[in-house]
Formats: sequence, C-alpha cells, structure tokens
Amino acid sequence: MPRTKYPIYNRLRAIGRAVMVDRTIKLVIPVVLATALYLSTVAKANLSGYPSASVPGWLDTGSNAWMLTAATLVGLQSVPGLMLLYGGMTKRKYAINTMMMVLYAFSVVLVVWVLLGYELAFGPPTLRLGSYYLLGTPMPVLTSKLIASQAAVPAAQQYPNIPLSTLVFFQFAFAAITPALIVGALIERMNFKAWMLFVPLWSLLVYSPVAFWLWGGGWLAQLGVVDFSGGYVIHVDAGIAAFVAAAMVGERLREERKLSPHNLTQVAAGLGLVWLGWNGFNGGDPYGATIDAAIAVINTNVATAVALLTWVILDTAYFDKPTFTGAVSGAVAGLVGITSAAGYVNTLAAIIIGALSSAAAWYSLNFFQFRSRLTRRIDDALGVFSDHAVPGVIGGILTGVFADPNITKYVAPGLTGALYGNPYQVVIQLLGAAVVIVYDAIMTTEQALSLLVVGGF
Repeated sequence: MPRTKYPIYNRLRAIGRAVMVDRTIKLVIPVVLATALYLSTVAKANLSGYPSASVPGWLDTGSNAWMLTAATLVGLQSVPGLMLLYGGMTKRKYAINTMMMVLYAFSVVLVVWVLLGYELAFGPPTLRLGSYYLLGTPMPVLTSKLIASQAAVPAAQQYPNIPLSTLVFFQFAFAAITPALIVGALIERMNFKAWMLFVPLWSLLVYSPVAFWLWGGGWLAQLGVVDFSGGYVIHVDAGIAAFVAAAMVGERLREERKLSPHNLTQVAAGLGLVWLGWNGFNGGDPYGATIDAAIAVINTNVATAVALLTWVILDTAYFDKPTFTGAVSGAVAGLVGITSAAGYVNTLAAIIIGALSSAAAWYSLNFFQFRSRLTRRIDDALGVFSDHAVPGVIGGILTGVFADPNITKYVAPGLTGALYGNPYQVVIQLLGAAVVIVYDAIMTTEQALSLLVVGGF
C-alpha cells in the first residue's frame, strides 16, 4: 500500500510494523526453545521403535537435541539476524547488496566447510612442529561412515556423545558468521565479485587454522590458551580482518561516509535474533546439555544487559543523550566480551566483563578509531574493529583473570584464573590474542593484495 499524505496514518503504520516484528521475535524464539526442551525430555521414549543402529550406546539424545537447536540458533544469527541488522544500518540503496553479502558468505562457507574446512579445523593433526600441532587434515566430511559416526576432535581428545554430523553443522554456523561480520566494515563500496573470492579463501586460510589452534587441540590450546566460544577465533579474527580489508578497499566518498541507517525497526529485529541466538552460540560450546551450558547462557545474557546499560550511561554522560544505535553497539560489545569467558566464570565476573568490554568498545569507537591520525582514514563503516576486535581481546584477557575453578570443573577441570592464584593464565591469554591479531592481519593483507592484482577489490 502506498504512503498517504496523512502523517498520523503513516506514523501508525510504522508503529504497527514495529509491533508485528517485535511480536514475531517474541513468538519464534520461545517456540524454538520449547521444541528443544520437548525433544530433550521425550526423545529417548520416542526412539524405542527405531532400528537399534539409530540409537547407539554412545548417543545422548538430549544433548544431540540441544546441539541441533543451538546450531540452528547460531545460524539464525546470520540468516536472517545479521542480514537484518546490517541491512537496516546502511542506506536504503545499499541494503540489498549488504544482505546479499551476508547470505553469500553463509552459503559458500557451508560448501567449503564440508569439503575441506571442518577437518582442517577439527580433524586429526597433519602438520606438527615437535610435539605441537599446527594444522588439521583438510579432507571432505561427506561419506555415510563419517557423518553417522560419534563426534571426535582427536587432537583435543574430545569425544562428545553426539553424531559427527551434528558437530560439523554446529561448528559451521560459527565458521559462517565470522566472515559475515566483516561485511559491516565493507558495506557501500566493495566489489561483490571480489567478495565471492575473498570469503572461501579467507575461511580456509584464516578461520580454519585459528580454530584448530584454539579449539581443535592445536598449539595455542596446548600452551594453555582458552577461548570458550570464539572471542578470539571469531571476533578478534573478524574485527582485525574487517579493519585490514577496509584499509585495502579504501574510503567511501566524503559525502557518502556518514552512516545513515534506513530502517531502525529492521535493526531491532536483527539485534533480537543476534542476542537470543547467542544462547546457542555460548550455550552449545560444552557440546551437550550440561550444567555448564546453563551457566554460559545466564552469563551471556547478564553481561550483555550490563554492557548495553554501560553504553547508554556513557552516551548520556558525554553526549547528553543515548541513541538506539549506541545501545545496539553496547549489546553487541557485551556479547562479544563474554564469549571467551561464558562457561569459565561466575556471574559476578560476567557483570564486570560486560561493563569493561562495553566501555572499551565505546572509547575505541568514539575517541580512537575515527579520530586517531593512524586510523581515521580507514573507513570501517559500522565500527566492526571497535565492536568486535576490542571487546574480543578484553574478554579473552579477563578470562585469564576471572576463570573460576568452581565453574571450570564442569567443562575444563584445572583451568584457573589470576584471581584464584594463576596469574600465568593472563600472560598466556595475551599471547593468544597477539598471535591471532598478527596472523590474521598478515593473511588478510596478502589475500587483499592478491585480489587487487587480479582486479578484485
């Protein structure tokens, strides 16, 4: 229906649309979670009529139900979560291209993941340096024997009671959202053909190796670096790559550079999917329906709420009023900050991590990234560096401070932070952050230069 000349009517229509979106989110998420709860409680009873091969002794049907649901929640963060969030934050004329970049990344990473990426990140080690594992074995995960077998991460000595196909899909959702996050730095000016080449190459050459080092039992994990759910693997990776790629692509025209969100209702819907989808993001990383999964979920939501409030308070104190886009940035900073620590810390520590991560991201976005002589000409459109790399590093370091042995006993017995007598953990967390930053920056630069040579970027 076309807009009318009556402003009150148009205003009522806008409010109606916002209410419908809000109601949709409130209805969809509880239905998904209720379905997961139902499956986890009745699955064993309802499988009695199936062939015995479909319920092997190693399979925990409750954990499998939760992990499939968690994977779906993480997938919803990209499609449609990031599509709505990023698409609403850009100008109307760039919205479709922005959403297409996210959708393409989600699709192409899945194909690359089952062909090579998963086993490169979580498979048996194929490259070693002494006793340290450097890379997994790049090979397909396609055969009936593999996808029906028990999940295993050999180098990390992890054998969850779920099928390998479940773990492959769960980890794919993480692999997909990482390059999708980079889109926020490149909107409004990147050649889509270059993006088509950049994503699969970056996923294989940057994401999978870093995931192996920290999650697949590789050398950083062997040294003791921890990252519960991707503060380093996903958010530092994406934030640094976004910063480098934005520098290589160049600035928008000066008259185009001011960010002009065209649909804040769409942004709200995207944030809702991203925030509540994070329950699967962090709650799924124990690889089962465990006590630690519940702890990770409550820590995630408390830290995010505190981070949002911190950003709003800082905006009010310094700029005299809060903004909706600022509140969105604060929520994202909190989600990122708690990700490394969610299943390792108590909820008081989660509050502190949420507040500090948000404050650091707020300062970076308002006083460093776009004002420093070194960085102000790097046109990271949505501040992906400040909202992902910065709180990712802060959260990872604070994990080394607050890792609580009364919590880690549920998922990583023996892990202890500086506050509980192990200051070495802070040092090793700093090392992990430095390695990821340097490797990511070098590899992203090389890829961007290669694309420039062949006429891409």
